[in-house]
Amino acid sequence: MTVTPAAAPTTAPTDHPSKPTLTLPPELAEEYQRAIQALVTEDDEPVDNLFSEKQQHLLVESLYASWSHPRYGKRFLAAANVGVFYSPYESAIVPDVLLSVGVKIYPRVWEQEGKSYLNWIYGKPPDVVIEIVSNRKGGELEHKAELYSWMRVPYYVVYDPKRELGGEVLRAFESTFQGWRPLADTWLPGVELKVVLWRGVYEDLEAEWLRWQDSEGVLVPTGRERAEAERQRAEAAERQVVTIQQQLEVERQRNEQLKARLRALGVELD
Repeated sequence: MTVTPAAAPTTAPTDHPSKPTLTLPPELAEEYQRAIQALVTEDDEPVDNLFSEKQQHLLVESLYASWSHPRYGKRFLAAANVGVFYSPYESAIVPDVLLSVGVKIYPRVWEQEGKSYLNWIYGKPPDVVIEIVSNRKGGELEHKAELYSWMRVPYYVVYDPKRELGGEVLRAFESTFQGWRPLADTWLPGVELKVVLWRGVYEDLEAEWLRWQDSEGVLVPTGRERAEAERQRAEAAERQVVTIQQQLEVERQRNEQLKARLRALGVELD
């Protein structure tokens, strides 16, 4: 699939500024503020199904629980079902999951400019957007792909667990000036993460899930998995301490037996 994007400026990752980094004359600044206040940041539409909600939560929660970007550390924003605005005069597009590295969340989240992901506030589009296909009406490989390409989103992932769109269950694309280029591997070098399919139990539901994987091929664990791993390590360390204590006790008893035999032979020990 190739989508030809329109030209758009690119900017480096940035922390959130206190105000939009736009220098406008007063009359345009007023128009800009009116446009900002008119943005529809919430439409109260429900999530379409339970699996999608859990899948979104899994992808976001695991990053905050266990992941650090090799360069930016914990300075990233991951979110589910949050609108992305590429212009104050255009409607938002709402990916199921987004990840933007090298940024911090806009602190005043109840202000109009902080309710959604505004590209001009964060200085760039999200690095990764993920769509979870639940029917054939979403346009994940059509108009959504075109919009994300036009916005210069570096990576686009489409997870189609029921094969509603035909073809592969998992597709990953990289943005180029010619459009989206399918990735043979699902490794996303710009964020140093991979998306993989994993079968297991998450929030009491056994299914095939989309998960993050790090550069060493290890799944990015959820908070619960991380706590369980730490509990198992603590129990293993405790078992090791008990084993060492038992070995020391055996050695002490052997020494006492040896001393008793030497005394029986008339050897006096200090």
